[in-house]
Amino acid sequence: MGQRVTVDRANTVLYCEKWAETTAFYRTALGLDVEFENDWFVEFRVSGDAYISVADAARATIESAGGRGVTLTLRTPDVHAAHALLVDRGVDVSAMKRRFGAEVFYCRDPEGHRLEFWSP
Repeated sequence: MGQRVTVDRANTVLYCEKWAETTAFYRTALGLDVEFENDWFVEFRVSGDAYISVADAARATIESAGGRGVTLTLRTPDVHAAHALLVDRGVDVSAMKRRFGAEVFYCRDPEGHRLEFWSP
């Protein structure tokens, strides 16, 4: 197949109509660290060199997808602890499920993007 593109950092950008609420969700409910922030764009470090950014669709050149067609899949060392933390913070989370040999639960951010948390 030959050479491949070298990537040393990954960032998923979510364009949101509910920008303030979605930014607060990633900052407060998930507790992610802010790497960069201005008045319409916030970049959160997920882990290592993986990031999620939340952009205000009203100020961007790309429209919101309204949460349709996006699932952010996040592996965590303790899915039960993550589930309990989000419940304590008032996040509407699904019941724990067993899928693909892993324990999994789901929630949605205020824009409607689905988040899947799992542990092997």
